[in-house]
Amino acid sequence: MTAIAKSPSTLSNILVHRVHPKSLKLFKSSSTDCIGGFPKIRTNYTLVCCTKLTPWESSPVTYAPPDDSAGSFLKKTSDIFETMNSDDRTEAPVANSEEHADTKNQPFMKFQFLKWPMWLLGPSLLLTTGMVPTLWLPLSSIFLGPNMASLLSLIGLDCIFNLGATLFLLMADSCSRPKNLVQASNSKPPFSYKLWNMVASISGFIFPLILLLGSHNGTLQPQLPFISFTVLLGPYLLLLSVQILTEMLTWHWQSPVWLVTPVVYEGYRVLQLMRGLKLAAELSAPTWMMHMIRGLVCWWILILGIQLMRVAWFAGFTARTHQQHSSVPADNK
Repeated sequence: MTAIAKSPSTLSNILVHRVHPKSLKLFKSSSTDCIGGFPKIRTNYTLVCCTKLTPWESSPVTYAPPDDSAGSFLKKTSDIFETMNSDDRTEAPVANSEEHADTKNQPFMKFQFLKWPMWLLGPSLLLTTGMVPTLWLPLSSIFLGPNMASLLSLIGLDCIFNLGATLFLLMADSCSRPKNLVQASNSKPPFSYKLWNMVASISGFIFPLILLLGSHNGTLQPQLPFISFTVLLGPYLLLLSVQILTEMLTWHWQSPVWLVTPVVYEGYRVLQLMRGLKLAAELSAPTWMMHMIRGLVCWWILILGIQLMRVAWFAGFTARTHQQHSSVPADNK
């Protein structure tokens, strides 16, 4: 609404005052009239109220956005000078990032076909380096007695197995890694699992040393020479130390093979102790030594069974977790 004050004298006496249409009132020229609650000063002008715009005024400008775009007005914009099509502009970096991830994963996907032969190559290598020399090698014709050559030969056989076991664990780690390089592959064993493995390994390491100390002190009769004890249980203690180091490295690197590492070494340890039991009979070892080796065989078979039970539990836990995650979208629908 426009109120125009006109004077017959000059155009300079024109006064424009804009009033809201709902509060429009006609006021008379008097000292007691008021506009909007405030007293109006007496003038010689006449108030003329009109509802039409003057020719020189343009149509009213709408500063508020329409109702349908009020919710998306300048949404996801950091600058007020950006256009209102900011949603289209923000979709480009997301698409570019996905394309960059795809191009990054293309070299990795080219070698996916190599994983399938690893499923046979890894176990075959483990079988060749570990089981074949232990089961088919004629030990009685090669190791003639408790001497350094026999000890080095036995350690050489265990080193060959350790080489095959290391390659097998590397292949298993490569097969267990996620196909998408963007996804993180962190596998942390629980603290109870670490504690149990360390207790089992340290117990199997300390018990033969205690019996060796008792033999040298004269507690166990007859005494066993140190070179004979080293030939029978030296490779066993060395490979057990390698297993402890390998397990600690897999825990530190958060490799997915931490669950199968004890199974690989403990399966060979049973054969290693059976080999030592055969050599003890050929070297005429005392009875207490034979019983100690038999006790170690039973101990590691028990530990191996517990490890296999944990593998079965982990497989069931993983399948149950996967089933729960797959059923969540169906419930939400």
